[in-house]
Amino acid sequence: MNKNLKNLKKKFKKFNIDGYVVPKNDDYFTEYSKINRLKIISNFSGSAGLAIILKKKNYLFTDGRYTIQSQIESGKNFKIINYEKIINCNLFKNLTLGIDPKLFTHTQIKKYFLKNNKIKYIDQNLIDEIKKEKVSDNFPFFSLDKSIVGESYNSKINKISKYLKKNKSDFLFITAPENVAWILNIRGGDGPNSPVPNSRLIISKTKKVLLISKIQKAKKLIKEKKISSNQLININDLPKRIIQLKGKNFIIDDKSCSIFLENIIKSKFKIIKREDPTYLLKAIKNETEIKNMINAHILDGVALTKFIYWIKNINKKQITEVDAQNKLEKFRKMNKNYLYPSFDTIAGSGKNGAIVHYRAKKENCRIIKKKDIFLCDSGGQYKYGTTDVTRTICFSNPKPYIKNVFTKVLKGHIAVAHTNLKKNNIGKRIDSRARKFLKKSNLDYAHGTGHGVGFFLNVHEGPQSLSKFNNVKIKEGMIISNEPGYYKKDHFGIRIENLVFVKRINKNIFFKNLTLVPIEKNLINFNLLTSLEKNYLFKYHLDVYSKISRYLNLKERRWLASFI
Repeated sequence: MNKNLKNLKKKFKKFNIDGYVVPKNDDYFTEYSKINRLKIISNFSGSAGLAIILKKKNYLFTDGRYTIQSQIESGKNFKIINYEKIINCNLFKNLTLGIDPKLFTHTQIKKYFLKNNKIKYIDQNLIDEIKKEKVSDNFPFFSLDKSIVGESYNSKINKISKYLKKNKSDFLFITAPENVAWILNIRGGDGPNSPVPNSRLIISKTKKVLLISKIQKAKKLIKEKKISSNQLININDLPKRIIQLKGKNFIIDDKSCSIFLENIIKSKFKIIKREDPTYLLKAIKNETEIKNMINAHILDGVALTKFIYWIKNINKKQITEVDAQNKLEKFRKMNKNYLYPSFDTIAGSGKNGAIVHYRAKKENCRIIKKKDIFLCDSGGQYKYGTTDVTRTICFSNPKPYIKNVFTKVLKGHIAVAHTNLKKNNIGKRIDSRARKFLKKSNLDYAHGTGHGVGFFLNVHEGPQSLSKFNNVKIKEGMIISNEPGYYKKDHFGIRIENLVFVKRINKNIFFKNLTLVPIEKNLINFNLLTSLEKNYLFKYHLDVYSKISRYLNLKERRWLASFI
């Protein structure tokens, strides 16, 4: 048992608890946070997870993406269980579990723990008492011009006001920082991979706005007259400012409004729990956002294409997975509009490619071998746009079995790209199109087929997604990933990922590719492709060549032309 676990369990007696619950999220419920209490206590570094530490047993709940990774990182001290099994969990009963009320919502607690156990709110975070991470929290917020985002913040506030009037509500409490960013057309530096401004927002039906954040961070917004000093409040002053507000009810979103914050609002107002309408508004990109995303993907396509050419044709020495991801970062940095990765690059060769969210580390990464299948999933934050692309690469003639599996993944990828969105506009229906070719061979993958992507924001956004359970309609302007895959434990991983946006021409609604990166032709069994699928590949590579070849040198252009 590690030292942090031992020290945590020593605190149980003091607080009269039988166990303590540690989520992955911070108090802003962001996917990527600079604070990672779950890793401190469990050594698990994935983006989704929850630990329950009891006196004699420890449990780590996560999803199918991290089955292998969690066993490697945490399996020594924790029993690894799929997330789905936490609902009405019978592994432990009649216990008093301690939680930090800033890190959970009421719905989470009710759903996961209250049936069989008692919950005790502990104001001080017990993980912070053991080991508090020092993180920089002084990044100032900055504004994006209307010419970049395509819509003024006043227009967006008007939409929220109309929503409140329609729903006979006085206030909306926006607790997700990415939604605050979208409404006010601001960004920040509070996420490790996303330009999120750690803040919250209250909007009234009369269009009054209160921004809750550190005063120092928002000073520039006051200078720009986006908000006044009276509209800016510190979290510690929220209770007394809530008392001063006049009205009857508040809409909150239980996905990101903590028990701590909800209790503050509940002290005076009736609570209405609904999904923050900002999620859907933000998901539907306007023409300006789409245009900027197209430009970002041209820049990204150049970097990725240069990288693939280098690793397949130029590199003559043995390189590690870390060497590869560092080289890719150098190619991206060649463009002045590139800022930083949109998530930590996944560069897995051979058996490491089978770990869906693998992270190569200098001390234990693999040397990439000629016979390896190499999976590289990466993305960038650009001025202004967010990218996410996966390519699977080979360096020698692969075995027929691998080519066949890759081709079935590719067929699923193309089936999604060819979706008639007038007939199939629900996430789960499109997801099934991606899996059907693998399923004929009793194969599948344990992650969704696609996720929403933000505009110069989070690389994962909802409510849109392509998954077995998503019923959200896919609408014009949405940006989503198309990424079926297959993973053979201890052998290889395959994934093909493009970002697409939903476009309408007259009565036709369809996916149009944003990503401009060649697909490994040496992994394709062309005998398994229909003429329609072959034609798709031809047109896709022709599009890639026409848009990025001018930025490549002669050897790179000739190589890229060979895909057509």
